[in-house]
Amino acid sequence: MGPGDLARGNGAIKTAALSRKPREGEEGSRTADLAGSALLVSKPGIASGVALAGLAGMVLAANGMPRAAVAVPCLASVIAAASGSAVVNGILDASMDARMPRLSGRVEAMRRVGSEGALALSLGLILVSLFVSYRYLHGLTAALVLAAVLSYTVLYTLFLKRRSPYGTIPGGIPGALPVLIGYSAVAGRIGMDGVILFLVMLLWQPPHFWALALEHREEYRDAGIPVLPVVLGEPYTKILLFLYAVSLLPATLALWAFGYCSGAFAWVAFALWGCFLFSCYRNVVVRSRYRRAFGASIVYMMGILLAVIVDVSTRTV
Repeated sequence: MGPGDLARGNGAIKTAALSRKPREGEEGSRTADLAGSALLVSKPGIASGVALAGLAGMVLAANGMPRAAVAVPCLASVIAAASGSAVVNGILDASMDARMPRLSGRVEAMRRVGSEGALALSLGLILVSLFVSYRYLHGLTAALVLAAVLSYTVLYTLFLKRRSPYGTIPGGIPGALPVLIGYSAVAGRIGMDGVILFLVMLLWQPPHFWALALEHREEYRDAGIPVLPVVLGEPYTKILLFLYAVSLLPATLALWAFGYCSGAFAWVAFALWGCFLFSCYRNVVVRSRYRRAFGASIVYMMGILLAVIVDVSTRTV
């Protein structure tokens, strides 16, 4: 058998391998992998957080638990908008994410989904969120959903994140808007209690992100992202982080001071704030255990939102 026969044999093997139909188990595995990758690039952790914020806004507006006819489409709209915006963020930040080792799993997931698949997924989710909010809720709710999508994908991702170390501050707007989305879904307007909780989330997001930026400052530097620790240094970032953490107490207690929440909520808010502030001091100011402060910030905000939901809903039973 000569070289020509060997080449033809190799070609036949390759052709057979390419033309072989995937087995049923393999197809199922690929579908599961693709679904898992799509879920990963949609950042389910963020989606669950904004859903809780949306529920808290609904509870404030309803002065209790909202009706299912409002809660279900509102939460579906918030989750779809957050997930679709997260996918757009992954598409726009793909080159920067590839230079950050901590995001390797998300980068690989985006590769599996593909740019065209990710674009279709994001547009589908965003369009569904806008349709649901407009069709089943209020025009104001749909406008706020659109504002959240655009402020995250365009204002923050394309401009603020790439140009300013202070971009995190206004960049917190899309993360806080679900409170107002939930409020408007119930009331068709925005009330002062919703505005207060919106401001609490707006004040919380900078120290939450700066703890993460301090932990991974070298990765952000390598990716060319001008976060605060990279541009203005660690000491300045720590001071600003701590000041923002301090400001959360009067902001949350405003819900009690204006009569929207009870004294029990005020004590819970004070305890949560004390634990968060202690974590910031111990893990950011005294030591460099930024990941612990980051985790404490998540526990703090989830605790505040749950405290609002439980306090308002139980007071009206």
